[in-house]
Amino acid sequence: MAVTVKECLELQLLEVEMLLSMFPKRGEFSLAADAVPSIQRYLRNADGALPPQLEYRIALDVGEAKVKVELQVLLPHKYPQVAPQLFARSDALHRQQQLQLNTRLAAHISSLDSGDLCVCEAVQWVKDNSLPFLENREASSECASTEHRVKETLQRRWIYSHHIYRQELRKKIFDSAKRLNLTGFCLTGKPGVICVEGLRESCEEFWRVIRYPSWKHISCKHVENTETEGSMESLHLFHSFEDLQFQAHGDYGLRNDYHMDLGQFLEFLKQHQSGHIFQILFGVEGKLSDN
Repeated sequence: MAVTVKECLELQLLEVEMLLSMFPKRGEFSLAADAVPSIQRYLRNADGALPPQLEYRIALDVGEAKVKVELQVLLPHKYPQVAPQLFARSDALHRQQQLQLNTRLAAHISSLDSGDLCVCEAVQWVKDNSLPFLENREASSECASTEHRVKETLQRRWIYSHHIYRQELRKKIFDSAKRLNLTGFCLTGKPGVICVEGLRESCEEFWRVIRYPSWKHISCKHVENTETEGSMESLHLFHSFEDLQFQAHGDYGLRNDYHMDLGQFLEFLKQHQSGHIFQILFGVEGKLSDN
């Protein structure tokens, strides 16, 4: 028998209660103040709009040195019927080690029985398996610098949406970009445009996160990859992740349906050596006014 969203959310709250009992100290378990109440309101009235996806962070002490490793959790509405989105990070890990740790974590979670709650299992796995990465971080760094310089790929991903308005969606975009250390921008309004640039694996993870479970009218229009053996900083066209907003055309009053000034957007793209992207995004060649 198919499991309903309501049943999945009830299980998610049970798991949160369990995790709160496991991590009662201040700073160990972090989630938005309204996260649980919004789900409880939905459970009382399942005919209303779905609540935001449950998202929280768990701070773990690993090894005798108690090195901090943070497990970031984002739960689709149908979790545990579908897999959670998990990301382990630590300031003590190099980027490549962090990627390897998360690859192994994802493989472990995918090996578990579908339909079972698994965040507690993920917590234990991270505590049991992070130590080798932490112990080898210095040796790994020396090896990379003395034997050979590891090639990395900077990716720039251009994403188009019919519109971007909702605060919940914008929060997800900015939180994901920050978590994955990406630069670029989010153009709010109609149309909506997102550009992210950074490590290829991080850009691909960003795309997976924001389009899930079903963001309608969104597409990745263009992807640029540049391989380098040195620092990627010089390859960046953007130096932070900007909240890009331009003056809207017309007076739309309180209507949440406003078109952004694409002339200003084209000028912004040209200032960042990306004028050619305008035609890729919108199918027409961009031209600036002579005025």
